[in-house]
Amino acid sequence: MKNILVVGGGGREHAIIMKLSESDKVGKIYCAPGNGGISKYAECFNVSATDIDGMLKLANELKPDMVVVAPDDPLVLGMVDAMQEAGFMTFGPKKNAAIIEGSKVFSKDLMKKYNIPTAKYEVFSDSESAIAYIKSENTYPTVIKADGLALGKGVILAQNEEEAVTAVKEMIDEQKFGKSSATVVVEEFLTGPEVSVLSFTDGKTVVPMVSSMDHKRANDNDEGLNTGGMGTVAPNPYYTEDVAKECMEKIFLPTVNAMNAEGRTFEGCLYFGLMITPNGPKVIEYNCRFGDPETQVVLPLLDADLYEIFEAIYNHTLADVKINWKQEYCTCVVMASGGYPLSYPKGIEISGLDDKGQVEGAFVYHAGTKLDNDKFFTNGGRVLGVTCTGFTLQGALDKSYEAVSKITWDKVHFRKDIGQRALQANTDPLSLDYKDDMESYIEDNGVYLRQ
Repeated sequence: MKNILVVGGGGREHAIIMKLSESDKVGKIYCAPGNGGISKYAECFNVSATDIDGMLKLANELKPDMVVVAPDDPLVLGMVDAMQEAGFMTFGPKKNAAIIEGSKVFSKDLMKKYNIPTAKYEVFSDSESAIAYIKSENTYPTVIKADGLALGKGVILAQNEEEAVTAVKEMIDEQKFGKSSATVVVEEFLTGPEVSVLSFTDGKTVVPMVSSMDHKRANDNDEGLNTGGMGTVAPNPYYTEDVAKECMEKIFLPTVNAMNAEGRTFEGCLYFGLMITPNGPKVIEYNCRFGDPETQVVLPLLDADLYEIFEAIYNHTLADVKINWKQEYCTCVVMASGGYPLSYPKGIEISGLDDKGQVEGAFVYHAGTKLDNDKFFTNGGRVLGVTCTGFTLQGALDKSYEAVSKITWDKVHFRKDIGQRALQANTDPLSLDYKDDMESYIEDNGVYLRQ
């Protein structure tokens, strides 16, 4: 039996731990720092996810068979490199590959160099030049992105010149996101349905996971500030078979090949944030890890051993692993603290909470909770991800919201329209025969794509 240390403490890590616990090869699971809900399934240690020295010390004490580094910050800082140098088997990309998320400038320049479809853009490190460019383009909305990591909040969709100027000055001059926004990317605003596709890759083989649809804005009808994600559904009905093939040929394989060509082989979970524009799918962003809350709807549909996949990625034998997906829908409604994504209180007692959300077929992933004397308290902006599977999208959504209705705390906030855009689509993603497609391979410059 293999013992595993999972680095991180949010809903994504809870989902990874629950799926790993299904493996008959996995024994003890540790998590640092973890959270209240995770502590029911893994032994948690109070070590920050970004504390590389502290995490190395913990790993040397626990001697796990594998270290899974889940969040973006420690990946970009090089925690996988440090763990491998200390002799640990790891899951996650090394620092030189994690830059694909750690720097928007790097990822945009990579796409330009290797002709991977993305939005037109320019890069600026002084506000005067950025503002002059925005005024010369004079097209709105316009997108302004902090170069570095900003907890999923470093993207501003400016609706007019005034908002754009304010965003640029806040990012560059006032350093709203610290060094992360000292340089910004200004890019054209793309239109079309958004699709998230996570993929397993060992640098030689790419295995896209079931697609999903995120809901970034804080409020109903896609209004309010951008957040880390207020809910997700999977699969995404706009990700049709034709779109999937185009993404494979023009985005997925070229990206992995580009990273190999740059000497930055990517091993882990590579996340493609896509927009299906009138001119075809384009990349909005890359992430160097499992998305949150996309993981909460994708992993429940995985019909394979997650530990085996992680081990195969480390050993560069992913092509040998059989990976199937359940022919169901999965939905996640995020319950957040009032005030999120701005300031919000912590330490509020949660009532009506159990793992199943008191609803058969539901599961509650903990993102920001603390357990104290068998009572759960809020301890973050996004607090819970109430997740359900079903043979219809509406059925899964109904169960998620039924479970949400039984859980409450003071000033709880959640969107009431998760999945509505997906319900309006005219395609049925479950009509795609994932299981048959699993056996097909496409070879391209030494990289194999498993559909």
